[in-house]
Amino acid sequence: MAPETFLSLIIFAFVTSVTPGPNTMMLFASGVNFGFRRTVPHMVGIGAGFFSLLLGVGFGLGALLATVPVLYTALKIAGGAYLVYIAWKIGMSRAMPDGKVGERPLTLIQAAAFQWVNPKAWVMAVSAMTIYTNPDRYTLTVFLVGLAFVLTNFPAVFTWAGFGSVLRSWLADPVRLKWFNITMGVLLILSLWPMLR
Repeated sequence: MAPETFLSLIIFAFVTSVTPGPNTMMLFASGVNFGFRRTVPHMVGIGAGFFSLLLGVGFGLGALLATVPVLYTALKIAGGAYLVYIAWKIGMSRAMPDGKVGERPLTLIQAAAFQWVNPKAWVMAVSAMTIYTNPDRYTLTVFLVGLAFVLTNFPAVFTWAGFGSVLRSWLADPVRLKWFNITMGVLLILSLWPMLR
């Protein structure tokens, strides 16, 4: 892959990772509700899960979904349903968690698994593999696409979780937190619209 192509890929990976979508909305809300440190496993899970999704798409799942479109539709429906559930939980939260049972951010495994039903993640992975892989050096370019997203994903997710954690003290007020969580729940659902059409 030529240096200018890799630079273009880095820009593509960063822009698609940092722009609002299900992951960024969930990280922002998690940063507010749980703080930055407790959101770290969620951030790592996004990176690990998306990297595994990229490799899966690069090494055959993308072609499978293209030949069996009903599988892609099923993934979008499952992902959408899960996001509505998460949005409901965020929107109904009325107090910052104090460590009690049942009040915790997504775990690394949950965040990684979510990438496999996240409609935006699938669009990003399929687009990246279609645009940036080279049939003559396919395996190498699949891994280069993965590397580009690894390099850009962590700054993107740290930014959103960091924004949330910075607002944590301001949103300690129950009324502000209530409206913040309702807004984040609605935005999370709205983030699905471009991907579910």
